[in-house]
Amino acid sequence: MTGRVGYAAGAFDLFHIGHLNLLRRAKAECDFLIAGVVSDDLLERRRGRSAVIPLSERLEIVGSIGVVDRAVAETATDKLDTWSELHFDVFFKGDDWRGTRAGRDLERRFAEVGVEVVYFPYTIDTSSTVLRRALAALNEDVRVGA
Repeated sequence: MTGRVGYAAGAFDLFHIGHLNLLRRAKAECDFLIAGVVSDDLLERRRGRSAVIPLSERLEIVGSIGVVDRAVAETATDKLDTWSELHFDVFFKGDDWRGTRAGRDLERRFAEVGVEVVYFPYTIDTSSTVLRRALAALNEDVRVGA
């Protein structure tokens, strides 16, 4: 890989325009974009719920988007472990982390190895959580109507 290597991580479950916007913005900031797709196991440990779409399918979806140069399964709980494996120059994150204790810690730790942290605006209108709730409501309507 030559040039500036970027890394953008996410569950990318129920892929939507917010995910696409993040990946497009990330690609505009680097020459080679790696998208880390959070593994099913890690997603369950971090968020206490499983993905709707299996990891293999999420990897295929994300890897098929023209702005992503490589899609990998993210299995490490520590982003520095991921960096040790992939050696990216810039890490992309939603701005909901900016200014938080976790965000400042991430910035400090990445600065020690020369990685820049770039924040992008969170897409408020669309989220996987909203989509998941809508699906649950539809499923409930189907059960009640049956």
